[in-house]
Amino acid sequence: MFILCFPAGIEKLVDHIGGQLPPIKWDFEGIHYFDNGPLTAQYMLVLDALNFCFWPDDELQYDHLAAGLAEAIKADPTVFDAHHLKKITGTMLRDLLQWPRPLPLEDERVRLLHEVGTELERSFDGQAANLVLAAKGSAVALVDLVTKHFPGFRDHSVYKGHQVFIYKRAQIFVADLWGAFKGHGLGEFKDIASITMFADYVVPAVLRHWGILTCSQALVKMLDSLQELPSGSEEEVELRACTITAVERLREYLAARTGKEVLSVQVDWWLWSCGLPSAVDKVPPYHRTQTIYY
Repeated sequence: MFILCFPAGIEKLVDHIGGQLPPIKWDFEGIHYFDNGPLTAQYMLVLDALNFCFWPDDELQYDHLAAGLAEAIKADPTVFDAHHLKKITGTMLRDLLQWPRPLPLEDERVRLLHEVGTELERSFDGQAANLVLAAKGSAVALVDLVTKHFPGFRDHSVYKGHQVFIYKRAQIFVADLWGAFKGHGLGEFKDIASITMFADYVVPAVLRHWGILTCSQALVKMLDSLQELPSGSEEEVELRACTITAVERLREYLAARTGKEVLSVQVDWWLWSCGLPSAVDKVPPYHRTQTIYY
């Protein structure tokens, strides 16, 4: 065991925020595309197909991806049509994002866009909105559909002989829709509470900052010195899985304290915002893993 979750850290954080989760809106940065229709679903699927690995490029951030894709679809509403996605190249993707140099794991990003375009065309008449409608208002069903049809979203590992399914990008696609549409239309999911947080680079660092997650000395040294944490290693799987568990415990504690439903999605959004460079509290360095999953 490399990582432990401490209830005392959860209590400390909840006391710090006055017992209530601070309100946080989807797209609080104002960087996403939204037109209240099918193009938003198309944008979201492309965005979350690419939403992984923003290092070792020190300047590249999620904002560049979300805002760059938003500007691209505003300029040309057909840019993410399935037949275009099937033919995109690394150079074309960089041009869309207005990014001046090769992207981290650029070949993988291109491969995943080809996969999205091909499967949308084959199974959903080219439209991400049809994929969403096929789930019939179920967040769990939509995660299942995404992971069934798009192998690049199958975020899983083997931990001590057990298969562990995390599905970060499939779940964040659901959450992005729910947040963008404010729980209505293409974002209406009767079981949104079933979605976990999205185990990534940022939230584990925030939980370490608050003493909610505590790592072994060897792992702390590895993380703080920016050594690469191999994808699928016991340490990496444990860090992500313990992050999910910690957020669930934090959510339960907040719900018990307030007597109101608290969603893991909302807890994730707030914790993630606390880990941004602009946040007041300095968090430890993010862990470094080369992966397409987050």
